[in-house]
Amino acid sequence: MKHLILFVSAVFIGLTSCTEDMLDTINKDNEHPSPETVAASLQLTDAIMATGFSTVSGDYAFYLSSLNEQEIGVGNNQMMRAELRNASEWAASTTFNNVWNATYGNLMNIRQMINKITNEVPGNEGQYDLLGMAQVLEALNFGVLTDMHGDIPYSEAAQGQAILQPKLDAQQDVYAGILQTLEDAISNLGQGKDLSSAGNQDIAFNNDVNQWLATAYALKARYLIHQLAVTDNRNALLQQVKTAAEEAVSLGFNGFTISEFNGVTCDNPWSAYLWSRYYIASSNTVANLMQATDDPRFNHYTYGTGTSYQPGDEDVARIADYSQVFPDWYDLGTQPIHLFSVSELYFILAEVQLRLGEDATSAFQTAVEASVSEILGWYGEDTSIASSFAQSLGKPTLQTLFEQKYIAQCVDEQVETYNDMRRLKAMGESYITLTNPLNTQSGINRYPECLPYGNSSVLGNPNINDAYGDGTYIYTNKTWINGGN
Repeated sequence: MKHLILFVSAVFIGLTSCTEDMLDTINKDNEHPSPETVAASLQLTDAIMATGFSTVSGDYAFYLSSLNEQEIGVGNNQMMRAELRNASEWAASTTFNNVWNATYGNLMNIRQMINKITNEVPGNEGQYDLLGMAQVLEALNFGVLTDMHGDIPYSEAAQGQAILQPKLDAQQDVYAGILQTLEDAISNLGQGKDLSSAGNQDIAFNNDVNQWLATAYALKARYLIHQLAVTDNRNALLQQVKTAAEEAVSLGFNGFTISEFNGVTCDNPWSAYLWSRYYIASSNTVANLMQATDDPRFNHYTYGTGTSYQPGDEDVARIADYSQVFPDWYDLGTQPIHLFSVSELYFILAEVQLRLGEDATSAFQTAVEASVSEILGWYGEDTSIASSFAQSLGKPTLQTLFEQKYIAQCVDEQVETYNDMRRLKAMGESYITLTNPLNTQSGINRYPECLPYGNSSVLGNPNINDAYGDGTYIYTNKTWINGGN
């Protein structure tokens, strides 16, 4: 009897243990593991796509297309109000809340990747190539945030529950951090040049580490030239920009793009935005520049009609139907997202060469040709005319350079156009004449010096709430790179 009791007890204990193990398995979501437990490489695709879809080609670009007059806002809704320079649209913390949250959410994902590799979490050790990729993406995301908003949460940001109300860091400090992150990326990518840690997750360059390295140098050139208005030694800075840009060129930079769109089940974000809302139309400001040079992109910019609209026209802005003319590349759905285009790199190089008194003809014409040939190529047209058109523009001046850069960035690079507009203003230069009469109303500036913080942080973080106030600071507070404090 004693042995029987012991046997039954042992069986019961065994069954209890098995039951507990089974319950542990049932209660665990094996289909959706937490981000902390997945390999860093499996987070890369989302980090790249979110950077392109939300940060670079999301609400910032949509709204800035109207502000820059690269397109005009139409539709009797928020983009119409943006077009009419309504302060309740531009200064509202709700306007950019989605992209603000999405970008910081993406940075949380990116920093998780970095921490797993740098802390040598099992399965992530020695992945220097992947670490460099993540650092490039971190620099780009923080770069867009600070360019749009000025002082931002940086040193205490993206730490989850550890710091719920991060402090604001001065833009000058954020820039220093971004450039250091790019230096770290360059070092790690060099160390990991023979690795392929990302597997099939690298949708940008398919594990071509040299292209990631070229992108790091291109971004370095961008964030250095952004500081041109506030440097104490302009020539020294220009030489640094030139060195970085030339390094990107020597590495064969092909452009940092996402080309995962088929136009059927997965649309380019601009195409999805257009077809769901009809919020944009072609602007006279761009069309007139194109017509002046017989630009081969003109037909596509005006949907083959030759029609464009005056920015600030209230009657046009309030119309929302199929009669509006918009750039027909937004109709494709298959065009790639530019996180950093080939043309931008060569425009930066050309600007540096011009400011240093060097011949910028080759770089300038390469920049123009890259934009024109890409757009014509989307339609299967003869791209050889891109070269002849670029040559017809002759030797560039700063005027013609920024006109062509402005046109090229109409596709999806309006964020960088906004940066150029403000930087040049701070330098006492102006090459693009904006014609929307509502940019200034009764002598009051209605062209924002920066964009408002996101509503989630305005409501939840007193540091940001204090800086936001009633939102009207955006018209007066210049960011550091644009001559502010």
